[in-house]
Amino acid sequence: MSEAILNITNLVKDYKTGFTGKKTRVLKNVTFDVYKGEVFGFVGPNGAGKTTTFKSILGFVTPTEGKIELLGKEHSDSGAKSRIGYLPENPYFYDYLTGEELLYYMGELHGLKRKYLHEKIEELLRKVSMEHAKKMQMRKYSKGMLQRIGIAQALVNDPEFIILDEPMSGLDPIGRREIKDLILEEKRKGKTILLSSHMLSDVEALCDRVGIIMGGTVIKIGNIGELLKEIHTDYEMHLEGPGDEVKQCVKDLRVEMDSRAGYIVLKFDEDIKRMVLEAVTRTSAEIVSIHPLRKSLEGLFVEEAKKGNPQKEQ
Repeated sequence: MSEAILNITNLVKDYKTGFTGKKTRVLKNVTFDVYKGEVFGFVGPNGAGKTTTFKSILGFVTPTEGKIELLGKEHSDSGAKSRIGYLPENPYFYDYLTGEELLYYMGELHGLKRKYLHEKIEELLRKVSMEHAKKMQMRKYSKGMLQRIGIAQALVNDPEFIILDEPMSGLDPIGRREIKDLILEEKRKGKTILLSSHMLSDVEALCDRVGIIMGGTVIKIGNIGELLKEIHTDYEMHLEGPGDEVKQCVKDLRVEMDSRAGYIVLKFDEDIKRMVLEAVTRTSAEIVSIHPLRKSLEGLFVEEAKKGNPQKEQ
């Protein structure tokens, strides 16, 4: 097993809400590790507790219970924090600064020398395709431009551990591709990355392992291959022939029926594959094709949500 960069054990966070000060538990015994050199995806619906977990790691909020170890030290250790890069979900910067000035400012907060920063900032601006806007005040930046400069500032101190909260937010398809390439480049350098994203296809493409959190509880952790084995495969069948006849033959089965490109299309779970085949062969319709649909992280996510996992909280 690789060295653990982050250890979270039984993390609990309560917030007081309303005039009565009633406690609301937003994190419920959250436990997971992130290992050196991996990209770990932390996914869940809005309000599941992802950002609260990140803020707890960084010391922005104080956990009610539990333990967090970061780079082999207590997460409050300033030496450990200096080795982290962080992109918040909704980055806000001094908007009168230019992108270049922000990067100098963040670098100097880390104690980096101006000579080193000059070369590092030029490199980062190229990587996030922001050379053209480095002298522009950030109040004139679009959402996507702010996201790009936010990623650059997260990397300015050449961190060992990078936390990215919704790094693809506000980016167009080209921007998403570029940032995915940048994340993979950092991984090749041996960096460790913890990220959250609602773009589950990006998580699936980038991450070695994934943790799913719902209602403040981590319900699953594993590599993508292991997790996808747990879900059923849907099948899709294309037919030619009388639609009414096909509809009648599958009416008692859990089958979705549609038409596409001149074909009758049936979609069903692998558990009833044999029953659907037997039903269709009793009709005059001709089976053109039948194939499994690709299992995906999105499919797993939806399946878990349908199970009625712990109630979502703010």
